[in-house]
Amino acid sequence: MWCIPKVDAHFVAAMEDVLDCYEQVYNPKEPVVCFDETSKQLIAETRIPLPMKSGQVMRYDYEYERHGTRNLFLFFEPLANWRQITVTDRRTKQDFAQQMKVLVDDLYPDADCVHLVMDNLNTHTRAALYDTFSSHEARRILRKIHFHYTPKHASWLNMAEIEFSVFSRNCLKMRISDEITLKRHVAALEIERNTKQATVNWQFTCDDARIKLKRLYPSYSG
Repeated sequence: MWCIPKVDAHFVAAMEDVLDCYEQVYNPKEPVVCFDETSKQLIAETRIPLPMKSGQVMRYDYEYERHGTRNLFLFFEPLANWRQITVTDRRTKQDFAQQMKVLVDDLYPDADCVHLVMDNLNTHTRAALYDTFSSHEARRILRKIHFHYTPKHASWLNMAEIEFSVFSRNCLKMRISDEITLKRHVAALEIERNTKQATVNWQFTCDDARIKLKRLYPSYSG
């Protein structure tokens, strides 16, 4: 369910900035990429699950062992029908900064600029790169990234969240006990969706927002 705030010019400006990105035509030199992260609790069985039978799903015991959590970073380029997920131990500022370096150097080395849509979390900052790399390296990376933040209470504007929901309904919903198994399941679904050229067919535009979300827009009397 969408959480819609009161009338707020800052909300409207950020929303329309993201929607403008989604209306751009495909340009490999300036790709529009969505970025998001989530966590997965690693859980080991204390008893062997009962196998599936006709008319019955696999049944798990209510007892289990916690084996910590892992973080998942997702890059998703809707117009290229492509995504990549990386599993990490943490989601610190340094982990975010390393993902930005991967984005620029490994994923889009030939791009002039990457338009990156993401939630406005406290780790998603330009300063995170200066905390991680030398000032020269941080500036080199940041020169190639144009951040587009979704407004507060509007993570539904980030298409990476929609893509994550697919993984949550499939490989991430099962009990997984260790990092190696988690990476294997995630990679398998990632390859499957990339091979099928699966994507998100985004339809909501700025014009739609000005009609359907008219109450959010400040009144203009000029």
